[in-house]
Amino acid sequence: MTSPAVATRYEDSYDNPLLFKSELGRPFQRGFTLPSQEFTYGRPNITKDGGAADAVSGWPHYTAIQNAPRKDKQPERDFVALNKACVGAGLVTAQEQFEYRATHDVRRRVSDEEKNKNKMKRIPASMTFGVSTRPSTPVFDLLEHKYQDRWLQERRKSEMSKREKVQQKQNLNKGIYETRASLLRKHCPPVDQPPLWQMPKFQKQGPHLETFRSPEAREAAFTHHGSDCTARTGVFGHGVYEGAKN
Repeated sequence: MTSPAVATRYEDSYDNPLLFKSELGRPFQRGFTLPSQEFTYGRPNITKDGGAADAVSGWPHYTAIQNAPRKDKQPERDFVALNKACVGAGLVTAQEQFEYRATHDVRRRVSDEEKNKNKMKRIPASMTFGVSTRPSTPVFDLLEHKYQDRWLQERRKSEMSKREKVQQKQNLNKGIYETRASLLRKHCPPVDQPPLWQMPKFQKQGPHLETFRSPEAREAAFTHHGSDCTARTGVFGHGVYEGAKN
């Protein structure tokens, strides 16, 4: 015969999922205690619409909707006010404040916004849920190319408006001639870029190396290179000669 302590321990093991062992061909148990067979799951249906009989016959009428019994939610405790009252009563230790909060109760004030949120919103009977259906595309407009004609008309209107603007500008400028003063006012004289900075002691020094015998030879060499570089490869025309291209 087993002792009561062992029996209690054995019964508690059915609620511990860690002690369960998986059985072949059966779902794994979680150890939850389910209610009896008479228990009905789900939320109660407060609307009495007649059931399946009225649904088959087209729902000719609706009965009155009964208000579901709704419990008013009690506001939360106001610990700030409780702590303030504890200090006012001369209680400063943690144990004294715990005992004071156990014997006294102060609730937070519910604002108007929270009251409105808790109210049940009544949906009208003619309310339709979901996304509205897009209107069907007119087939006759597609067959008659109305969309194409409309686009061509819009393009024609835009081109005409642009031409009118150009014509207005030409009419405004008509009869106005440019004078020497207006041309000089618009002219910007070219400005030479300043030379690169150089130390004063090197400004009057000439080049120490001259690879050409004379300025005429230098000019002739550059002229020959300008006419000969077109047939050579490379960016600056210093490479080998290229073959003829079709």
